[in-house]
Amino acid sequence: MADEKGEQIGIMNREEALKLAQEKNLDLIEVAPIAKPPVARIMDYGKYLYREEKDKRKQKARQKKDILKIVRISLNTGLNDLKIKAEKTDDFLKDGFKVQVELLLKGRTKYHKTFSDLGKRKIEDFLKLITEPMKVISELKRQPKGFGITIIKQ
Repeated sequence: MADEKGEQIGIMNREEALKLAQEKNLDLIEVAPIAKPPVARIMDYGKYLYREEKDKRKQKARQKKDILKIVRISLNTGLNDLKIKAEKTDDFLKDGFKVQVELLLKGRTKYHKTFSDLGKRKIEDFLKLITEPMKVISELKRQPKGFGITIIKQ
């Protein structure tokens, strides 16, 4: 049994605990029903629900960091399209997502060195369009379909 400040009161039966809670105009909340004996706290139920909701939101925010968003561009992607994709990438970074930028190469363009150099330059130009401060997790590397780089918010 714990009071509203979190201090241990001691072990008592349910009736005594309810009476003590009513005297303080608070609620008796069972925190750990599985424990032997079950653990209960005297506190305001509204505050308890608020704290629980706040903890859930924090956990959900931490989970976003593990989700990977993929932005795909190609050699033929125009400047205006790159700007739009850069804005979307900024939004992903602001929300705390990891972002993988992929440059897709098709057919013979995968194997020509000139297209590889152009592709690397295109990704570097795309990264310059991103306004959100970022940190590179994995460097620009060759992938089966082209090139890719992974970034997160700094």
